[in-house]
This record gives sequence, structure tokens and C-alpha cells, in this order.
Amino acid sequence: MLTSSCLTTNRVFSSLPSPLGNLPTMKMLLSLVVLLSAALLACTAPPTCYSRVLSLSKEITESFKELQTSKAVDSCVLTLPRLYLDIHNYCVLAKLREFVAYPRCERVLEVSELKEKARSLYTIMISYCRRDLVFLTDDCNALESPILPPIEPSITES
Repeated sequence: MLTSSCLTTNRVFSSLPSPLGNLPTMKMLLSLVVLLSAALLACTAPPTCYSRVLSLSKEITESFKELQTSKAVDSCVLTLPRLYLDIHNYCVLAKLREFVAYPRCERVLEVSELKEKARSLYTIMISYCRRDLVFLTDDCNALESPILPPIEPSITES
């Protein structure tokens, strides 16, 4: 009795289309999905604390330079504290505090955005990345007058 019911069940299931009937195509699609997901994961690796702090400090420094050289800025922008950030210098924390607390230029949108970025960088440095950062110096004067890379002479000058 058991044998005849198994045979009947096998006949019923064998007449149904197999989901794995097209096995090579399924394997190829599965391989493609795995390959694409691995490629996406490799490209979206989370930044380290150091890389995040470094990129944000460069972004802030560049934004400050653009703000200083912009033609359509308020005159108060010229009175802002100098903002050159070197995350390897311990004095950068005081520099960020000074910049964020500067009372003028609150009505200038670009300055408010820059202060918010500086506040974020300060928070990241003192809380999230506190143990990951290594300060190589505490020379506060280096943040006031940074050593700029040499300017290469242009072809038209020679």
C-alpha cells in the first residue's frame, strides 16, 4: 500500500515542471547576482574614522578658501578667523571651537553651513574618533600660517 501511494505521488510530481529544470541558467543567474553584490559591497566599504575626519577637514578648508575668494560675499567674511585644518595638530580642536563660536556672520548662509560642518568635525573628533586619532604636533602657529606647496611657474612666465 505504501509503495503504490509513493508511485502515485512520484507520478504527480514528475508531471509538474521542475523549478530546477533549467539548472545551468539558474546557476548563471545566481553567480551573476553574487558577483554583483560582492562588487557593490567592495565599493561601499564604510569609511574609517580617520578617513572621514581627513576628508571632512579638507572639505571645510576648501570651502573656507572658496568663501574667502568669492566676489559676492558679505564684508564680515573677511573678519572670520583663519581656518586651515590639520587634523594631525592637536590645536585643531581649539581652532574649530574658535571658528564655531565666532559671533559674526550668522546671517550669511555659507558661513552658517561652514560652521555646521566645523561643529560636526569637532564632534566626530572628540567623541566618535577620540581613540583612533593620533596628534603628531601641538604647534598652534602652524595653523595660523600653513606651509603652502610651492607654485610651479607657468609656461607663459618663461
